[in-house]
Amino acid sequence: MKFTLVILLSFLARIGWADPAEKDTHMHKFTNRLAEEKSPYLLQHAHNPVDWYPWGEGAFAKAKEEDKPIFLSIGYATCHWCHVMEHESFENEEIAKLMNEAFVCIKVDREERPDIDNIYMTVCQMMTGSGGWPLTIIMTPDKKPFHAATYIPPEGRYGRIGMKQLIPRIFDAWKNDRAKVLNAANEITDVLGKQTAKGSGAELSHDLLPAGYDELMQEYDPRYGGFGQQPKFPTPHRLVFLLRQGNEAGVAAVEHTLEQMRMGGIFDQVGFGFHRYSTDAQWLVPHFEKMLYDQALLAIAYTEAYELTGKAFYADVAKEILTYVQRDMTAPVGGFYSAEDADSEGEEGVFYVWSAKEINAVLGGDAEWVSKVWNITEAGNFRDEATGRMTGNNILHLSTVLPPTDAARLSALRKKLFDVREKRIHPLKDTKILTDWNGLMIAAFAKAGRAFGNVEYVQTAINATAFVEREMRQESGELWHRYRDGHKAVQAHLDDYAFMIFGLLELYESTFDVQHLETALRYNDILTKSFVDVANGGYFMTATGAEELIVRPKEIYDGALPSGNSVQMLNLLKLARLTGRSGLEQQAVETGKAFSGSIDRSPSNFSQALIALQFATDDSLEVVVVGKRDSTETRQMLDYINSVYKPGKVVLFKDPAMADRLASIAPFTKEQEMVAGKTTVYICRNFACSQPIHSREALKESLK
Repeated sequence: MKFTLVILLSFLARIGWADPAEKDTHMHKFTNRLAEEKSPYLLQHAHNPVDWYPWGEGAFAKAKEEDKPIFLSIGYATCHWCHVMEHESFENEEIAKLMNEAFVCIKVDREERPDIDNIYMTVCQMMTGSGGWPLTIIMTPDKKPFHAATYIPPEGRYGRIGMKQLIPRIFDAWKNDRAKVLNAANEITDVLGKQTAKGSGAELSHDLLPAGYDELMQEYDPRYGGFGQQPKFPTPHRLVFLLRQGNEAGVAAVEHTLEQMRMGGIFDQVGFGFHRYSTDAQWLVPHFEKMLYDQALLAIAYTEAYELTGKAFYADVAKEILTYVQRDMTAPVGGFYSAEDADSEGEEGVFYVWSAKEINAVLGGDAEWVSKVWNITEAGNFRDEATGRMTGNNILHLSTVLPPTDAARLSALRKKLFDVREKRIHPLKDTKILTDWNGLMIAAFAKAGRAFGNVEYVQTAINATAFVEREMRQESGELWHRYRDGHKAVQAHLDDYAFMIFGLLELYESTFDVQHLETALRYNDILTKSFVDVANGGYFMTATGAEELIVRPKEIYDGALPSGNSVQMLNLLKLARLTGRSGLEQQAVETGKAFSGSIDRSPSNFSQALIALQFATDDSLEVVVVGKRDSTETRQMLDYINSVYKPGKVVLFKDPAMADRLASIAPFTKEQEMVAGKTTVYICRNFACSQPIHSREALKESLK
């Protein structure tokens, strides 16, 4: 009976089922306002004894009415230390009582409200020198912060103040030293405002490209790959930037990194997909959560490595990532889910690790060979995070890239382990669908489909795009940011539009369906109308008319995710070349100028912006193919053009049957016609155009 229950719970977790108890308040001692929310993260806290509010006017009105500061806690559903702090403090009735008496308490899902998270994470970094989640902010009823921290233990330990000590101190300061508290809050808010309001600088220089390259190569770890020591994050946009420099040492560094990551424990060797980051230098022990955006960006990096080198290994890894996303992260409605938790059965990583005994039981006579390949031992290599003791479990990892014969043998045996693992209780799946992360995943599937000639991948991207257009677009044409269980909420941010434009441009190149270009331009028009900082250049994170926060955030830093401004710079440049609209290129120039001071100081921290700069300043290649869509000759021409690795390339396809529609977007194509009834290719390089081409041989010679 117990085994049957485990299988049932595992299946329900895998499909994104949530315990009915989250809706049934009669089964819990406590229920707060978060029970009415849709965010899985907020619902996780719906039955805390803390009297949580969601972010909204009700909470701020309550704080003003009762003259209390606000305890703002920001996290996300698959955050391990968010779970720890909830269990230790927010489920503790003694601590909850202190919180309820001293504060009005607000919970925010950072993935639903990245604008709020951006502001207060910047505050935390300013005040403490570091940041992370859970993010803890104490602020006035008018949203001005005066204390910042990340995880706070229930009791003080190792020099870190505990909740039981912190709350009375803050309560006393608020009651008895109010002027000092308000002065600190005003000073912090003033500094934050000055940082955000920096004016336009000089135009970005091509010299930033070698400077960024040199900085990254200095950070590169020649032993294990990646950048820095530990913890190690994948940062795929850094890898793509290095690939595009074409420097032999830089390409070798990227190849080494991509190989080491695939061999390491950061990659799920049994079920595929990458975990969030490695806690050590050698990519062995991961933080086990899986994020959709990591899968998208890494699939793009591995695909581009394949396009440059032609090595099947990189294509295989990209396909493994996309297999995981199609199997476990694709919603029946067509969009992609956000994440899978690190924890299951109350422990981090327990779903993913194996004992030697389990391996022997499943694989029998093949267990010895598999144990050597995947470094499985009786003692194990996985330590308990709290005690540091060996658990007897193993994180599966490779010591070398396997030759094809061994890889095929391991693949067959992997499936046996996968089938057994499916019966375990799965980690929580965060089933909200975010427009921005879906845009990245659309780009990944479209790019991989084009590179590998895989129509299924392209169709997956088409399905997700159709979902966004069907469910996430408002009657006004603007987008929603979040969808879950049929419920849409939160006005879209810069990243939603920029990442969707990125995905649509990749999808256009894979389908040459002009509708995707039309949609990309429509989203770009919304950004121009509602997000551009006219005075200082660049784009705000939030739209004109959005909720007023203490500052209007504007970001260029390319962290775990590339910034919306960096992605939009490249979007603008591509759209300018595809349509001939020079104003779009000037908008990209102004975006770069808005952040040039920051980029000049540390170019390696802005690798996606440097990718856009390289597109703008290196050799350009514009190709227009005119021919009948169903023609074999046309298809062969397009396939060859797609196979040429040239990041500065843009391609338009003109079918005579759709000529007027394309000409309305790109007027310069109006005069470009098929010559003598043959598929004809028009090529322009560095703003100079060549004679039309009519044969594959001439095309290959031209693009050599």
